[in-house]
Amino acid sequence: MSRWNGLGVKALGIAVFFALAGCQTNPTTDVINIDRAQGSKENISSLTAVIEANPKDPSGYNVRGSAYGRAGDFNRALADFSTALQINPNFYQAYANRALVYRNMGKPVEAARDYTAALKINPNYDVAYIGRGNIYRQAGRIDEAFQDFSKAISLDTTDGRAYHNRGLIYQLRGQHDKAIEDFSKAISLSPGAPEPYNGRGVSYLALNDDENAFADFNHAIEMNPKLAESWANQALVYERRGDKVKAAKSYAHAVGLDPNYQPARDGLARTRGTS
Repeated sequence: MSRWNGLGVKALGIAVFFALAGCQTNPTTDVINIDRAQGSKENISSLTAVIEANPKDPSGYNVRGSAYGRAGDFNRALADFSTALQINPNFYQAYANRALVYRNMGKPVEAARDYTAALKINPNYDVAYIGRGNIYRQAGRIDEAFQDFSKAISLDTTDGRAYHNRGLIYQLRGQHDKAIEDFSKAISLSPGAPEPYNGRGVSYLALNDDENAFADFNHAIEMNPKLAESWANQALVYERRGDKVKAAKSYAHAVGLDPNYQPARDGLARTRGTS
């Protein structure tokens, strides 16, 4: 569903990893899936050799910065992306990559600024609209987030996060039919992500379509049984059906996965003592 943004370097004979925000974790936020192997001595040495051979080529720094970012070495990643931008101030992919690292460092203001800089260079860059939209949505700037996601969608993005996150906004606005359409599109683009199934299931519940909601929640559990949200959602359907025994078991399982997940804690409190 998402990618590190970078220039291809096939001619350099190097494996480049362009992962942005892994759907395996949460497609609603730009969370980098840490892969320590990307920061291995061997991998970094090979990338550094390319830079030393072509010190004025910004793509080399962008690729190594991507590797550092995937490895969780954010300070070195920032340094490489900044160097790439010093060499080529119009390298909009490097701006978006640096923005992603800022997001993972808990610096949304800096991240939004870099996404905006990328868009000034390339107004049709869907990745930057999605990244900035995520920042706006989490900051409560819903209308601006909606505009960014819709702009990415109008550009025919194949990144399911745009549809998923716009669906969450439709859901927040009570427009559940439109939310279901967006979640369904996100699922078609990212069939391996459980989050859009949970989102769609919640809207089905809001429309009193418990059967489709239950099917979506169960599918989310099958895809990733470690998400507390999925189990709590499943429990809610059991509870609505009046089956508090099964509801309590699912709520308890959700709490076991994430003791701080409040919907599961509240649900368990309602159904406790029935299992």
